[in-house]
Amino acid sequence: MTGPQAGFERRIVGALEAVPSRIPVILGGCGTGRTWLLQRVRERAGRQAAQYIDVERSATTPERFLQAVIASSPFPWHGAERTPVNARDAFDSLLAYFDSVRAPGGEPCTFLLDEVLELRTFESFPGLRHVLRDLLEALSGSANRFVLTTRYVARAHRLLRDATARFEVMHVPPLAAADVADLLAPAFNGYEQMATDDRDDLSKAVQALTDGRAAYVRAVGEAMAQMGGTADPVGALTGLLSAEGALNHWCCFCYELRLHRARGYGALKAILDILAHEEPMTLTEISHRLHRTPGSTKDYLSWLEDVDLVTSRQKRYSFTDPLLRLWVRLHCRPVPPAADDIAREVQRYAVARLPHAEPVPALAYAGVDVSLDERKSWGIIEID
Repeated sequence: MTGPQAGFERRIVGALEAVPSRIPVILGGCGTGRTWLLQRVRERAGRQAAQYIDVERSATTPERFLQAVIASSPFPWHGAERTPVNARDAFDSLLAYFDSVRAPGGEPCTFLLDEVLELRTFESFPGLRHVLRDLLEALSGSANRFVLTTRYVARAHRLLRDATARFEVMHVPPLAAADVADLLAPAFNGYEQMATDDRDDLSKAVQALTDGRAAYVRAVGEAMAQMGGTADPVGALTGLLSAEGALNHWCCFCYELRLHRARGYGALKAILDILAHEEPMTLTEISHRLHRTPGSTKDYLSWLEDVDLVTSRQKRYSFTDPLLRLWVRLHCRPVPPAADDIAREVQRYAVARLPHAEPVPALAYAGVDVSLDERKSWGIIEID
């Protein structure tokens, strides 16, 4: 990486190598590359000196989670033979493991805890009412090194309000065009053979269409490769959002995951549907469309903000992820969208995201109600 992502990775490593080390808390929405960053940090530290733990996938009961962590550990631990007697005992053993285990030669080891807030599920077990608070307290006093990630930005900020200064919040920056170019090169056959200006224009177009989210960029690059190396990110995005497309499944996962972590499931879906068709909107405008009181609508919006599905700027609400908004418009309806519907909506999305491009053939906008001046390609854009 040569853009902001490279600098961000160096910042993480710098925090770990500081004396005393700091604990980076990496915050970013779905598809922003948090896991990818952790994997790069692990490779840099060495697999015998760092342990990656996918908390979201492995946090079941405290006892089984402890067993899973120890079983996948590259580090020997003296407490591995002792069987915990209950959930509290298992969690205390986990904290002792994080604190006391060492890398070869007695050096501090590095733990990479992906989606660390999922440990909150342990709070339903007896004796575990403040799991995350206890975890932060234990990590802050350990000689080992830690990197934490979560997709839940608002919740992480609340949790860290009273944490020690050792924790350093780091927001994953969106990919710049230079970062996009680095991801497209291995995914999109023929990218390196394109003229420099064409490569730059394509990278900028993909960056704008994907909002700089690493998972989306990779998907578009791979889709263009499957199209025979055609440099058509709008066409690739159209296919990816079809019923069988990879981004359809990815957006569905992110949408349902966040809603199930919030309260008010049905009402929240209704608000997202309203914003998918018009944004930004004020609280009053949303409450009128929802046919609910401003007070109850405010609660619903706060729950959506809590899981980072919507963002409020100057008291006006909109989707945090513009591509997820497009997905809601397409797929949150009684019947699956037809191919023409997907093409039409993706073209409108592209027109909004790529406002300074040159005209493309009229066929690309067949059935789309936009003026001639709005008919832009991805080719020449300006990004602030």
